[in-house]
Amino acid sequence: MALTNRTPERTVAQLFDHIAPQYDQMNSLISLGTHRLWRQQVMDQMTVRPGDFALDLCCGTGDWTIALARAAGPRGHVVGLDLSHEMLAVATQKVRAAHLQSQIALRAGDAMHLPYPDNTFDVVTIGFGLRNVPDAQQVLAEMTRVVKPGGQVVCLETSQPTNPVVRIGWQAYFGHVVPLMGRVVAHHYQAYNYLQRTTHQFVSAQQLAVMFTAAGLQAVHYQKFNLGAAAVHFGRKPRH
Repeated sequence: MALTNRTPERTVAQLFDHIAPQYDQMNSLISLGTHRLWRQQVMDQMTVRPGDFALDLCCGTGDWTIALARAAGPRGHVVGLDLSHEMLAVATQKVRAAHLQSQIALRAGDAMHLPYPDNTFDVVTIGFGLRNVPDAQQVLAEMTRVVKPGGQVVCLETSQPTNPVVRIGWQAYFGHVVPLMGRVVAHHYQAYNYLQRTTHQFVSAQQLAVMFTAAGLQAVHYQKFNLGAAAVHFGRKPRH
């Protein structure tokens, strides 16, 4: 199964460059602040050990990158990778404010073609970025390639509610309210119209679990948030 996003990567990077200054504010507004709770719940379920080497793809403004660094401790190290230079600029400020410069390296790069050898990282994550890449299956394959045998791959992403009533409200909210918020708050209707479109077009939690397995991951499982509006998926690379 392949999931492709036809919007060119350069266009996506420019879009995120434009909204970077208001990105955190808009995330909190759109999710009513629940995205922080989702990420904390995910961290509570992950197995990040002191001294681990982690990779956070589509790291954006760095919130998950910082959480991973704190979990890995002073002996650990985290690489945050993103296509958008402006998002990385915001992330850099946050990393400095958290005094984690020695533990975090922020890099501009393409999640489709990771510049790292096989079996490099203990943990590889991607948060709210898989729906925006050109080929989600290829990104999952790359995540599987660079994680160590026995290591964990984790994806936190928007999903598709299965309850018909909830789905109608969800579609109305993301289809009409979110782009309007983008126009009023971030002054960028086009960007948030694009983001609501990729949210609508993304696969269900069950389909994404199938994609995890197709990438070569085992012990695949997932948990839904907010009646299916988002979901976290976990998988492990086989040891042999």
